[in-house]
Amino acid sequence: MLKTILLIIAAVVAALLAYAEFKPDSFRLSRSATIAAPPERVFALINDLRRFNEWNPFVKLEPTVAITYDASSAGVGGAYNWKGEKTGEGRMQITESVPAQRVTAKLDFSKPFEAHNIVDFTVQPQGGGSTVTWAMHGPMPYLNRLMTVFFDMDKTVGKDFEAGLANLKALAEKP
Repeated sequence: MLKTILLIIAAVVAALLAYAEFKPDSFRLSRSATIAAPPERVFALINDLRRFNEWNPFVKLEPTVAITYDASSAGVGGAYNWKGEKTGEGRMQITESVPAQRVTAKLDFSKPFEAHNIVDFTVQPQGGGSTVTWAMHGPMPYLNRLMTVFFDMDKTVGKDFEAGLANLKALAEKP
């Protein structure tokens, strides 16, 4: 009987490992929001990383996170590093900035695990306001694919993106 149970457990573990192997080796997730503010105003809150951190949901998750900014915090080359107990350690650096349209940044995590992703913020005019899309994409190594067998990254991180966009909306729509 014990042998049968161990064989069943081994088969389930093997099936999960094989399932993870065939999951996509990259990911992309995004969320969008409509904001009653012109693209220029919204863009300014994204393109300057000091302003970004006023609405960044991950900073709100851990208000005591240590943040250090490079000499420039806005536009191409603008960057900051963070170190926190809940948020881990990493760096975000703007690599592309198209006024009132798009900000692209490298997002590098060093703790609790190493990851290198790209973050895109697009701002499109919509009537008298803007539609903002926050997207992240990058490679999905095997260990990450295995973790996604047990939790849905899109739902988990997507909730944070939704909270961040709600924070951005509230800030951008202030008179």
